[in-house]
Amino acid sequence: MLSNSDIEQLEDILFAEPWGDEALDFFGFHGVVCASVIGPEALKAEDIFRLATGTDQLPEGGVPPIFRQCVEHLARSMANALDMGQALELPEPEDGDPMNALENWCAGFVDTFLEHEEEWLQAADEEEVADLMVPMLTLSGLFEDEDFENARNDEKLAGKMAEAIPDSLTDLYLLFHAPD
Repeated sequence: MLSNSDIEQLEDILFAEPWGDEALDFFGFHGVVCASVIGPEALKAEDIFRLATGTDQLPEGGVPPIFRQCVEHLARSMANALDMGQALELPEPEDGDPMNALENWCAGFVDTFLEHEEEWLQAADEEEVADLMVPMLTLSGLFEDEDFENARNDEKLAGKMAEAIPDSLTDLYLLFHAPD
């Protein structure tokens, strides 16, 4: 996990001009990095920067070193946990709305999936990937689908979907990274 200082420096970068209005918060950033680790191919820090800031432009001088360090540290700790058979723990806000933080996390994860959907669906059984993505797709708030909205509005069902995410992440990781 990242230190509070790392998270503050990371969010200073994410919310900086000119992309601050489109950028994800720390929870969304965590979702992007997680999707990079889980998916069939790890993304470069530059790709994660573009997804997390919602822009195609990189800052002058490239991705800031602290951003790159946060990506590498998080990605390494996630991959190590998954390789050791441990479920990933999603970050929770110290204060505020945990469902909003989860929605932001899911949005970052799903944005990354959608950006690389073809690779994800070609690398594994399309139906299995789709089934495992349901909790993240539903809770991301990115889709105006009646079924997704009904599930999000049903506290009990939304809670069950949130609880299913760590297992879905493990299963997706194994789908893409476990030897046959």
